[in-house]
Amino acid sequence: MKHQKGVTLIEMMIVISIIAIVLLFVAPSMQSIVIKNRIVSEINDTSALIQYARHTAINEQVLTVVCPSDDYATCGDDWNDPKIVFIDEDGNSTRGNDEVLLVSIEASSETNIATASRDIIIFTESGSSINIVEYKICHEDGNTAYAHGLTVNRQGRVKMGNDSDSNGINEDSIGNDLSC
Repeated sequence: MKHQKGVTLIEMMIVISIIAIVLLFVAPSMQSIVIKNRIVSEINDTSALIQYARHTAINEQVLTVVCPSDDYATCGDDWNDPKIVFIDEDGNSTRGNDEVLLVSIEASSETNIATASRDIIIFTESGSSINIVEYKICHEDGNTAYAHGLTVNRQGRVKMGNDSDSNGINEDSIGNDLSC
């Protein structure tokens, strides 16, 4: 008896057809999962950075600043830029040449849009924040189902937004649906 050592053209065409049909239905949901995971990853990185700044302010008993910076030296106003943390020794809310960069995170993904209600987050020696800051990340398509946010309250605590009413859209700190 002779054993077959491959597949026939018809068998291969059937397998390719099945794979194409499965991909037709799975690919759109996979894209949604990738977008959501990318945004959640960025919001988690930003939350960790802000919490690190607060803990540094408390532990070192100094003013600590979190801000976006396109050159890792000066604070800007575009939260899509990389974000930096430094100890503000002279209390002027800007990073001087002698003020050490403690940590930074990379810029937001090109497909995401990050915004905040303030250009800078400042933590005092007690860990409190000078201002309440609302931070939000949306996908470039503006779909609010992808939006995630966090709030830095006056006590300096970071609270992640969640979907408390189960409508598929996360809320801000006072319960309003996030919008993009």
